Amino acid sequence: MAFLKNRISSIFVISIIIFALIGIGSSLIENPAALFKRIAIMILVGLTIYFLFNRFYKPSPERKEQKAFLRAAKRTKKKIHRKKPVEGTRTQPLTKLTSIRKKSSAHLTVIEGKKSKKKNRASF
Repeated sequence: MAFLKNRISSIFVISIIIFALIGIGSSLIENPAALFKRIAIMILVGLTIYFLFNRFYKPSPERKEQKAFLRAAKRTKKKIHRKKPVEGTRTQPLTKLTSIRKKSSAHLTVIEGKKSKKKNRASF
């Protein structure tokens, strides 16, 4: 039965192709200018859709890395802005400020990259 279904679908596709060729041939004989105009419009629409798809829906690796970098930079700016004391007024003693700075480097964000590259630790 699977062979029969495959045969019916191939006959259907071949018949559609034959009808399309007959239609294009008759259109070419009756009004060739309109046929070429329709073909040109189809090509323009296809190219427009292709370029829009590549531009908006298919992000390249460089674009992903750039977005990750911009997000990390934005987080860093917000974090520094929150911790920054107002000039002229000091709410905490100097020792507390330095201990906060030494505490951690959480403002750094890991950005995905090449992880397959291994360091040669014997050179240290």
